[in-house]
Amino acid sequence: MSMKSAVIHRKKLEPILRRHPWIFSGAIHWRDPDLQDGDWVTVLDEHKQQLGYGHFHKGSIAVKMISFGPEAYQESIWEDKFNAAWNLRQTLGLTVSKVTNCFRLIHGEADGLPGLIVDIYSDLAVVQCHTIGMFKNLQHIQAALLQISGGDVIHHIILKSKDCLPADFAKDVRDGILYGDKTYLEVIENGHRFQVNILESQKTGLFLDQRENRQLLAQIAENKRVLNTFCYTGGFSIYAGNAGASEVWSVDASAKAIEMLGMNIKLNLQNENQHQVKHMQINDFWKEVPKDYFDIIILDPPAFAKNKEHRHQAIQAYKRLNLMAMQLIKRGGILMSFSCSQVVTEDIFYHTCVAAGIESGRDLLLLRKMSQGQDHPVSLFHPEGSYLKGLMFYVR
Repeated sequence: MSMKSAVIHRKKLEPILRRHPWIFSGAIHWRDPDLQDGDWVTVLDEHKQQLGYGHFHKGSIAVKMISFGPEAYQESIWEDKFNAAWNLRQTLGLTVSKVTNCFRLIHGEADGLPGLIVDIYSDLAVVQCHTIGMFKNLQHIQAALLQISGGDVIHHIILKSKDCLPADFAKDVRDGILYGDKTYLEVIENGHRFQVNILESQKTGLFLDQRENRQLLAQIAENKRVLNTFCYTGGFSIYAGNAGASEVWSVDASAKAIEMLGMNIKLNLQNENQHQVKHMQINDFWKEVPKDYFDIIILDPPAFAKNKEHRHQAIQAYKRLNLMAMQLIKRGGILMSFSCSQVVTEDIFYHTCVAAGIESGRDLLLLRKMSQGQDHPVSLFHPEGSYLKGLMFYVR
């Protein structure tokens, strides 16, 4: 396949030589003038030596690298990368697990496919293209999925990319079934059952990155009063309830999430009275919640900032949220606080929680730092892939 090319300025070579998959527009010394969004592009140094190739995009990140080195593009790269990703999840025990059948298969840069997310729910794959380049290669992505592990593993493929792509391009994108006929199914995670409506749910259906943190909650929830804020369809809530929590309160402003939560409660909990569901904004809930009542509070809000321009605003929102929880939680309680805002770094999030702790007047111990599950790996050369930050505090 013939590719257009881009030449990297000699003073900007270090990141790419260290295999960082993003090339910023300011690093490009020259490029073919007719390069279009999503085109394949060969990346060269000023001596015209090939450094690799990737997808070009008109923006601050001009190229996302798919391959490093002098090798020419071949279509087999798709099958190679998908099989490598499958083998990693097999090593983690996910592909053969009888207690978990939903996991992330492709995690962007970490799996060598920046701009692509693929989550597996039993025999169904959900494809999220975050770049035009990936979207233009849907045919290869579908073919690679269908051949995994010799074939007969994936029977349904759903595209869910409209909300992830640039707005001007996304207006012509239609989400829906690419292969098979299923959009709604029941899955199992660590023995817990969840209904998943792929097309009507946020992201790909479940927040799979929290699986290991939900299991951590289950270890401490017995006989505890648990509050799960921004509960979505009830991942943390179901784990706590099944672990023997005396009460579980779930709060979310989304009517669809609350509806799915109700289904998941019926699937899992024998005593539905154990669970209190609040369909309301969290700021309204704080006004009526009793103080010193909850033993465990989970704060897992959506991303408060999607870019650096909104970072300060997000920091203030995280501080207010954590401050309220710290003031209300019972002495001897545990607070699990998360941020999935990539632009809010682990260090910034930690110091934001420290500021909230100082203002709360409570005495807090940091018990543990938490992150995304192992099926959401982070490339050593792309630390930006570590987006989920979590802190577990003991309030004494």
